Amino acid sequence: MPHLLSKGYRVHVLDNLRFGGESMLPNFIHPNFAMTQGDVTDAGVVKQVMQGADAVVHLAALVGYPVCKKLPDEARKTNITGTRNVLEHAPADAKLINFSTGSNYGEVVGVCDEDTPLNPLSLYGETKTEAERMAMERPNTVALRFATAFGLSSRLRLDLMINDFTYQALVNRYLLVYERHFRRTFIHVHDMARVVPHLLGVWDDAKGKTLNVGHESMNLTKEDITHILQTKLDFHLYFADVGKDEDKRDYEVNYSRIRGLGFHTEVDIHRGLDELIGGLRLVRIRNPYSNV
Repeated sequence: MPHLLSKGYRVHVLDNLRFGGESMLPNFIHPNFAMTQGDVTDAGVVKQVMQGADAVVHLAALVGYPVCKKLPDEARKTNITGTRNVLEHAPADAKLINFSTGSNYGEVVGVCDEDTPLNPLSLYGETKTEAERMAMERPNTVALRFATAFGLSSRLRLDLMINDFTYQALVNRYLLVYERHFRRTFIHVHDMARVVPHLLGVWDDAKGKTLNVGHESMNLTKEDITHILQTKLDFHLYFADVGKDEDKRDYEVNYSRIRGLGFHTEVDIHRGLDELIGGLRLVRIRNPYSNV
């Protein structure tokens, strides 16, 4: 949002405030910012807020394996029905950017690009794959398959893998890792925000494309991440030979297509981990049942 506002865009946000509205507060000072509290599954409010929009950025979703497993009906309603509402009520000539995910790839042998067959392994991946399919049937649309996010933000998530690993290593000084060889691909939240105004600026070349968003240098195994963390923090690391990660994604991604549109990520793994280590030192999670 701040990236769009700083470039002169007028931004109207639709959010159900499931996680509160604190992250929105700094934006209200900006004359080009407006917000409506509502849900993407409410077709009426979606239609209302989209009137006159030149561009629509569709981010609304239940995101990630754990929450979709916990709330499967809501995940389907939000991720699929919500997307259908956006597609039905977006102005016909509006640019549409649909936030999708690398989770659509699932488990892949070799390096995948945008033409690799999709193999989602979780309800999250399945719903986002279906949402992407629907979106790309619409002209004047771009689908973004993001790498796994990490980094500090105004709505910090500690369930993201790199954020979780860093917090466990920093606070508990102990990290247990299953399936160390599983490879993921990552992107800092700063770069996720930057890609939207970039694509709006090169729209004629981008429209109609599905784009992986990230960088090959961030194709890393779980073991890679832990060893980099060990150069920055003192903690005990244990690789478990028994047990498994329920989120079975294992893939490596090629990002040449989005580089061809002039987009390059700015935050590498070292800069991102240094940010996390500095910021997470300030985070306190209190257990109300502890007297320590």
